[in-house]
Amino acid sequence: MGFKVAIIGRPNVGKSTLFNRLVGKKLALVDDTPGVTRDRRVHAAKLYDLHFDVIDTAGFEDAAASTLPGRMRQQTEIAIREADLIFFTVDAKSGLLPDDRTFAEIVRKSGKPVVLVANKAEARGAQGGMLEAWELGLGEPIPVSAEHGQGMPDLRDAVIEALGEERAFGEDEEDGSDEIAASEVLIGEDIADPDAEPAYDETKPLRIAVVGRPNAGKSTLINALIGEERLLTGPEAGITRDSISVDWDWRGRRIKLFDTAGMRRKSRIHEKLEVLSVQDGLRAIRFAEIVVIVLDATIPFEKQDLQIADLIIREGRAPVIAFNKWDLIDNPQELLAELREKTERLLPQARGIQAVTVSAETGRGLDRLMESVIKTHKVWNNRVSTGKLNRWLEGILAHHPPPAVAGRRLKIKYVTQAKTRPPGFVVSCSRPDAMPQSYVRYLTNSLREAFDMPGVPIRMALRTSDNPFAGRAKKR
Repeated sequence: MGFKVAIIGRPNVGKSTLFNRLVGKKLALVDDTPGVTRDRRVHAAKLYDLHFDVIDTAGFEDAAASTLPGRMRQQTEIAIREADLIFFTVDAKSGLLPDDRTFAEIVRKSGKPVVLVANKAEARGAQGGMLEAWELGLGEPIPVSAEHGQGMPDLRDAVIEALGEERAFGEDEEDGSDEIAASEVLIGEDIADPDAEPAYDETKPLRIAVVGRPNAGKSTLINALIGEERLLTGPEAGITRDSISVDWDWRGRRIKLFDTAGMRRKSRIHEKLEVLSVQDGLRAIRFAEIVVIVLDATIPFEKQDLQIADLIIREGRAPVIAFNKWDLIDNPQELLAELREKTERLLPQARGIQAVTVSAETGRGLDRLMESVIKTHKVWNNRVSTGKLNRWLEGILAHHPPPAVAGRRLKIKYVTQAKTRPPGFVVSCSRPDAMPQSYVRYLTNSLREAFDMPGVPIRMALRTSDNPFAGRAKKR
């Protein structure tokens, strides 16, 4: 138990639900009624490979110290002092309330590392609350659904970024204090300078999931990469039944590889064990950063291959294609040209995706595959400064402005990057709902080309420009 996390926020944002999710049990009473939690509760928690103590707290309320809400608030303030890290939790569905801003200031003054958790992110309309959360000045909001368990891999990454790896994993605690201080300085610089483009961090372990249809050669590929028979392989489809992780080092870079069960379409899945295996594979995808899609080059691009790729892109992971069994191909040059054309045509949502021909059996192409993985990971982590983005936007609007809708010209004010992993951008415009999807795709593809971001999903959210005078009657 290397550190302690306090879950802080106003009433009814889902703190106890998140607490239950982290401890793996329904220990805290959960209800829609605000104020169910009164005392702070401490329990051992686990977030994948992170182990820590978590504190559930009463909802922050602005009340006199002598009242029950006031005494509950005192318990919460004690939790803040005890904690090494704070999960400041907001409700992305309902958006920010005045209490969120008040208590965010209290948390900021504590000087403790903070992870901003945007709960209920699965709800309709949560995107607006996510954008509002940036106003708190606590860094990038991490979208999660504590109720459904979504967003936990990103929450894990945020904890490591906030505390530093040594502190997060409880290694050499004395030196970890320096790591925390360095992390806080970096976070502070990032907030103070939104145009900062941080260097790619090669010290963090890279999580790679290997997925594909049954018998595409996933386990054989991992064995070939690590140079040993670590995973059971054979001609029979479906040998792998659960996700197996393998630690590996490639050219000094720490890698964690996840082998997964072959994914078949639902109509062909009958056994309960296979259903569970596929679900385990889906969890591996969500936990991974890069997902290598292994395709059998002798029968590539079956319908299920495309569905797997679409799932990976929708989850926001970074895909790389490995055309396996290339040693069995008689006409490699002709087939390669055909596969490149099909890749671009069938996967337009990840235009420029890295695709490599390999043979897990002979070891051909493995270094090129890993080089493509690293290149894609860098793009997935890429951040573009606001200045560069808006200079690009000026050129776009000059040559191809948005169309008029119902006789009214749509206006775009500015664009900024809200997140990475995958790259996410916010476009401020006059009427987001009226913007044609064809123009949004044009912006996305132009941005992808201008800033060299091939092969990764790009999120683009439209929002209305704030106008404090909108709706007011004109004075005569």
